[in-house]
Amino acid sequence: MPRRRIIITALLAIIIAGAASYALYLRFAPRSRTVADALAQYGSAAHGRLAPYVKRAGVSWPPRRVTLLVFKQERRLAIWVADSKGAWHYLRDYPVLAASGGVGPKLREGDYQVPEGLYAIEQLNPASSYHLSMKVGYPNAFDRLNAAREHRMRLGGDIFIHGKNVSIGCVAIGDPAIEEVFTLVAETGIARTRVIIAPLDLRISSAPVAQSTPLWIVQLWQSIAAALREFPIELESNRAFDVRGMRKDAKVLRVP
Repeated sequence: MPRRRIIITALLAIIIAGAASYALYLRFAPRSRTVADALAQYGSAAHGRLAPYVKRAGVSWPPRRVTLLVFKQERRLAIWVADSKGAWHYLRDYPVLAASGGVGPKLREGDYQVPEGLYAIEQLNPASSYHLSMKVGYPNAFDRLNAAREHRMRLGGDIFIHGKNVSIGCVAIGDPAIEEVFTLVAETGIARTRVIIAPLDLRISSAPVAQSTPLWIVQLWQSIAAALREFPIELESNRAFDVRGMRKDAKVLRVP
């Protein structure tokens, strides 16, 4: 057999063996967990738990849009959903089990503050170390603009709403709650979901403005208060939380 033919035959054998090995790798190699995987595992149970709330709200599934209201001082996350005509309906709320920091926006990496403002959900993480998580779009344009004006660098990031009950700069709501919220947002779509993170429930009382409070923070709180007016606090009464936004008790909310 000519030397050239031997070389070609050997190369073909190597290519075929390599292709076969790669096919086996694709078949048996560990696969990264996907959003579809998470929905397959948790979606059915989450639907079942949410069904009474969806029925009471009078909206179809999935809703047209979703807004998550996070109140830092009250340690509470409330969900509102829009019907096919765009009208908002209160769905339900959850206690925030952990969130570091206090009243005031996040200014820089490592300050342990939960951001404040109007944000998008940028990403769903089905393989989170905190069960499931949703990445909040911090810093947004407003955050970057005021950081530039104050010459602040390294604003931080990787802010999530997630499961478990521990957090540094994020919002932890526990595993069953994140399964429900993750399912709701995944099936509605992150492009149709927004998050309003407030220092406290500004529908009830004003933020604590001191003489030293920068003007841009006052403007931020005013914009948050304006956005919250679309979601009347009185429609959230007679639930697990009263009209002041404070949790009534630690019992599981049962819907008749």
